[in-house]
Amino acid sequence: MIRCAGVGARLGQREVLRGVTLDLDARTVAVIGDNGSGKSTFVRLVAGLVRPSVGDLCVLGLDPQRDAAELRRRVALVLSNPDAQIVMPTVADDVALSLRPARLDRGERDRRVAAALARLGLSAFADRPSHDLSGGQKQLLALCGAFVREPDLVVADEPTASLDARNARLVADHLLADTGHALLMVTHDLTLARRCERALLFADGRVVASGIAVDVVDAYEAALVC
Repeated sequence: MIRCAGVGARLGQREVLRGVTLDLDARTVAVIGDNGSGKSTFVRLVAGLVRPSVGDLCVLGLDPQRDAAELRRRVALVLSNPDAQIVMPTVADDVALSLRPARLDRGERDRRVAAALARLGLSAFADRPSHDLSGGQKQLLALCGAFVREPDLVVADEPTASLDARNARLVADHLLADTGHALLMVTHDLTLARRCERALLFADGRVVASGIAVDVVDAYEAALVC
């Protein structure tokens, strides 16, 4: 899914990632670590939103810079704040917006929108104003916009951070479901991280541990106690 060889990244004059070398082929990968450790920069680099300053990066067999258009087609991004992703006036319109680059005929577009809304339990809200939804419903709407595109990879940056326990579990269940997509997810929720197959632990811009999610998370949690 993702291969990095000596990858580094700068934001302005600050080096935020350095020496990242890894080969990920698991379907679900959690990215954990302290604030400022480089987690979000890493997943934004994978999504093509940040350019590496050094090293080689391959995502789904693509170069994120040279193959930017194809990467955008195959990768969906889900952020912690769904309001940053909701732009259309109604729920159905907002989901349909994600399909605009595919240039589908109206019947196919409507079918896929309806299927995505049903999958996330939002069919009854199709004609409702998007910003009238609750916080949990908005995050489900953001997932609709991601899943309606049928991506190969979903990159999620703290997708449950602002949700109550019930909605956090619902969003996590949809993200982790085996429906044909891989998942790369930044999270501070260690229980959620343990549900992934693999985990990466970042510290000071580097990957300091990589392996089976439960093992990596347990070691990180034990270090926090110490």
